[in-house]
Amino acid sequence: MLEIKELTGGYVNIPVLKDVSFEVGNGQLVGLIGLNGAGKSTTINEIIGLLTPYKGQIQIDGLELRTNPSDYRKKIGFIPETPSLYEELTLREHIETVAMAYDIEQETAFKRVDKLLEKFRLKEKLDWFPVHFSKGMKQLDWFPAYFSKGMKQKVMIICAFVVDPSLFIVDEPFLGLDPVAIADLIQLLDEEKKKGKSILMSTHVLDSAEKMCDSFVILHKGQVRAKGSLTELRAQFQMPDASLNDIYL
Repeated sequence: MLEIKELTGGYVNIPVLKDVSFEVGNGQLVGLIGLNGAGKSTTINEIIGLLTPYKGQIQIDGLELRTNPSDYRKKIGFIPETPSLYEELTLREHIETVAMAYDIEQETAFKRVDKLLEKFRLKEKLDWFPVHFSKGMKQLDWFPAYFSKGMKQKVMIICAFVVDPSLFIVDEPFLGLDPVAIADLIQLLDEEKKKGKSILMSTHVLDSAEKMCDSFVILHKGQVRAKGSLTELRAQFQMPDASLNDIYL
């Protein structure tokens, strides 16, 4: 599970987060929501180690980045908002590179993602380069054009599942995905929950979050404004019949 205790952090001595505390339990999907600038991305960057907290504690399954960096990082599968791929590597080589980085046998890695490659209709595209996924590329007889963001985002999802992590961190996962891919991702996350995995999801798609998430953390100006299940949030805001969107607004 993920445990964050009294986390204060930010950029160049500017504290964006102020005493943020929350947990994501085993088999739980927690929605991290808030306005732009509320601190969602900063929280994620602190967890994955791109930022170093000024104070506070972050643990995944009892491990901390500063004391056990290798094992800590192996606990995380990160699906970023903006896909970031190596233009010189094929899809197959991306999977192989992630496997090498996490000391995973190549055969094991491809077994883990075989069903995903089928689900996202990428199994026949293992030898494609990222440029082949680009929107607007001139269509050739042997080469169909695809939308850039959605196809690349599917590659990022597949790479995260290579790791088989304890904690999935999913940042705005629905942007750029078509409706079928969104349904596939929702199903995948539900399956991971049933395996006991922890999932932290940052999103502005509140209708989907309300249906998917077990509980929520509402950030406002770098602080936890409220947290809990939808029932608990309704009680905190004294809005007994409110939707998540009503509470957010």
